[in-house]
Amino acid sequence: MRCQSGSEPKGVDEKTTRAGSDLGSGRERQNGRDAGSPRSSGGMIHVMRLLTTTRHACWAAPVLLVLAGPAKGQSPLDSLPPPPSPAPSATAVMAERFQDLDAWRPDREGVWSAERGMLSARLPDKPQERSLIYAGSVDWRDYAVDLDVFQLRGADKGLVVRVRGDVGVGVDLRGGEYQDVLVYRREVPLGHAQAPNPDRQWHHLRVEARGNRYSVFVDGRLVLRCQDKLPGGRQGRIALPAYTGGKGACTVFYANVVVTSLSNKP
Repeated sequence: MRCQSGSEPKGVDEKTTRAGSDLGSGRERQNGRDAGSPRSSGGMIHVMRLLTTTRHACWAAPVLLVLAGPAKGQSPLDSLPPPPSPAPSATAVMAERFQDLDAWRPDREGVWSAERGMLSARLPDKPQERSLIYAGSVDWRDYAVDLDVFQLRGADKGLVVRVRGDVGVGVDLRGGEYQDVLVYRREVPLGHAQAPNPDRQWHHLRVEARGNRYSVFVDGRLVLRCQDKLPGGRQGRIALPAYTGGKGACTVFYANVVVTSLSNKP
C-alpha cells in the first residue's frame, strides 16, 4: 500500500493505500464517512501515508463495563478487559509485551504510549487524524505477524507489513456496519473478505506474508488469501495504525505483537 488499505466490496473503492499510501486518505473519508461507510475503504492505510478464537464467555462482564464507559475519575484502562495471554513462540524474531516503546518509532508525538502491557493510541477528536508507529527491520522478508487489538473508539485498525519508506501492504480490519478486512498496496486493492470484529472486544489478527502471497486470519479463522502482482514490495518492517476517519475519534489498543520468520517453512 503506500502505507494504506482497502478493497472494493460493499462500496469500497481504490482507496489510496498510501501507508499502504496514506494507510487511508481523506478522499475515502469524504463527507464525514469513515470505515463504516461505503466509500471509505482505506482508513488505516491512510494512516500509513506517512509512510485463535480466544474470545471467552468470561469476558462478557468486562465488555459490558466498557460499553457502559468508565466511571467518573476512572481511566478507560480501568474498565478495559485484559488482553489474551500470548502463546509462547520459540521461533519469534520479535515478541513485544509493551513494557516500553524502545523498539518502536512513532511518526508523531503524543499519540502512542505503553500502558499495562498494551500499546495505546489516542488521537485528537478531529476528522482525518492519523498516525503510525513502526518496528522491526527493513530486511525482513517472509514472516507472520500475530497481534491482539481492541478498538474503543474510532474507525479502522489493523497492520501494515513489508514497509519500506512510505510504502507497505496494509491490512485494514473494519468494524461498524462493514465487519470486513481489506488488503492493499499503493492504490491497488489486493483482496477483501467478510470478517466479524465488533468494537470493544479483543480480536486476534494474524497476517502471513510469503513471496507475493498474503493470508489473513481473524480470531483464529482464515478469512482471506490474496496475491500481490505488483513488482517489488517483498520485504520491510511493520507498522501499527491509528485513524479517526470521519467520526473524528480514535482510541485503540494493541497487545502481544509477535513476528515469526516463515523463511524456512513451506
